[in-house]
Amino acid sequence: MSEAKAGDGKLQLHWKMLIGFIAGLGLGLVAHYVSGADAGWVQWLTTYVTQPAGTLFLRLIFMLIIPLLFSALIMGVAEMGDVRSLGRVGWKTLGYTVVASGIAVVLGLVLVNWLKPGAGVDPAAAQAMLAQGADRAQAIVSGNSGQMKGIDMLLGIVPDNVIKAAADNTILAVMFFSLMLGIGLVLTRSKATEVLLLGIQGLFEVSMTLIGLVIRLAPYAVFCFMFNLAALFGWDLLRSLGAYVGVVVLALAIHMFVVYSLMLKFLAGWSPPKFFKGVQEAMVMAFSTASSNATLPVALRVADEKLHLPRNVSRFVLTVGATANQNGTALFEGVTVLFLAQFFGVDLSLMQQVTVMFVCILGGIGTAGVPAGSLPVVALICGMVGVPPEGIGLILGVDRFLDMCRTTLNVTGDLMLATIVSKDEVDARSRSPIAG
Repeated sequence: MSEAKAGDGKLQLHWKMLIGFIAGLGLGLVAHYVSGADAGWVQWLTTYVTQPAGTLFLRLIFMLIIPLLFSALIMGVAEMGDVRSLGRVGWKTLGYTVVASGIAVVLGLVLVNWLKPGAGVDPAAAQAMLAQGADRAQAIVSGNSGQMKGIDMLLGIVPDNVIKAAADNTILAVMFFSLMLGIGLVLTRSKATEVLLLGIQGLFEVSMTLIGLVIRLAPYAVFCFMFNLAALFGWDLLRSLGAYVGVVVLALAIHMFVVYSLMLKFLAGWSPPKFFKGVQEAMVMAFSTASSNATLPVALRVADEKLHLPRNVSRFVLTVGATANQNGTALFEGVTVLFLAQFFGVDLSLMQQVTVMFVCILGGIGTAGVPAGSLPVVALICGMVGVPPEGIGLILGVDRFLDMCRTTLNVTGDLMLATIVSKDEVDARSRSPIAG
């Protein structure tokens, strides 16, 4: 879906989503404070109208994510032209991802050690929130116990059945298969592979067209998401965990507007205001859906139409980044683990905090780009350093809001990374003797 051009009288998509966001939040707060979350009509409306409508929108997006991610990554690899270019872009993507995630986690750990949000939570309110989230917390902890760890997690990236991996929504395994198929197309040049590449290009274009149609529903879905959040919880949960929420949001804001701006300025030569203006539609979409994967189609279009990045680089970096470059997730996990440690009175040594940092960086690379995808990782890290994993029940009430915030940072970071790698790749090609 092409964005409305200036002067044609149509309201741009990100403004429509912003209107839906404000309207949903406002009406939800009115419903919460006038009738109360337990009112029959509020329960009926959220259960049978707004929640199903928002879920339907996300399912329509997720239905198309596997074919989009599969085709976009293959096209990005194939359009590199040679394996050396692919390796150069891949290593730069990984390197910048680790650096940005490392800075994010260190920033979060410094702030949580300094401000100590876990030391100021009202015990009575905390116990009520623990009880309220006990069932879901136990389900997350139990589900996490069955997940692969260590060498099994590494081996799990290589699928023995890619169809099963796609059916199980094992994104990293699908990405690995797509990467290998793309490399195979680069190394095998024949009429048959050209036809296959054209078919994959067609799949990409059809996926983008269908997602463009679905994205038109985004403003209404945003309205439903925000109405649900506000009508059921109001500001109570944010107020109860205000210090924790404040530290997370502060750390995310510093990382986005300070760290990203410095990286853009000195590594890509970009004006930060120009960049943030160009990516605002993707930021609104990320905040609204709390899903990097659901925002991927918008991010691809923004990279092409607003930032004017080389398609072969942006497709590769953004599709990989939707799962692997999650600075906001890494930061959130680190802050949350230390917050829970402070709340339960667990004194973590410097070495344990360093361990938390490294696991959070890895967690940011491997966490699913879907709503609440980082909670199982938080439970895993808590168990590693002696913090009760069930403590995540404390934050379940505010996690949706924080998920929206950290996803915005994740998606913005993907586009920032694509911008930097694109600049490096253009410079590398200009220095190549073949380019002359």
